[in-house]
Amino acid sequence: MKKKIVIEKGDITDMKVDAVVNAANTDLILGAGVAGAIRRKGGPTIQKECNEHGPVALGGAAITGAGDLPARYVIHAASMGQESLTTEKSLAHSTRNSLLRAEDKALKSIAFPAIGTGVAGFPVDRCAEIMLRETCGFLKNSKLLERVYFVLFDDRTYNVFKAVYDKLKE
Repeated sequence: MKKKIVIEKGDITDMKVDAVVNAANTDLILGAGVAGAIRRKGGPTIQKECNEHGPVALGGAAITGAGDLPARYVIHAASMGQESLTTEKSLAHSTRNSLLRAEDKALKSIAFPAIGTGVAGFPVDRCAEIMLRETCGFLKNSKLLERVYFVLFDDRTYNVFKAVYDKLKE
């Protein structure tokens, strides 16, 4: 199967993939936004596992079970700390480290949200450029990952990611 990136609009907590990615803080506290949706739909076991793995370094990523979600795992991409918002560097590192955690578990599919664009207020266009660039670069050497989804909650974010990806493919 050819490795493929898929851009779609939807709710990441509904994805039937090996892992969904949570836009996390370094303490791995499931608060608002994507993390809150994962906590609500996935149940308390995810936070319990996060407590065992956290804190993680800024730009790091940890993997837990997915509780009641359709995915098998949640990868927590720590792009922001309690005292710091998402930066270009922390976004790039947390994206790459999430992909590495997927490879560590020999996963074939992963779904990302637009990390850092909610609570952290990171610009959507820069988010799309950084995350897609990191993912395209990673997939060139990946032996296991077959499908990487970017699941965007609203039309604006979907349109930005789609336009950036179309430009990268040229």
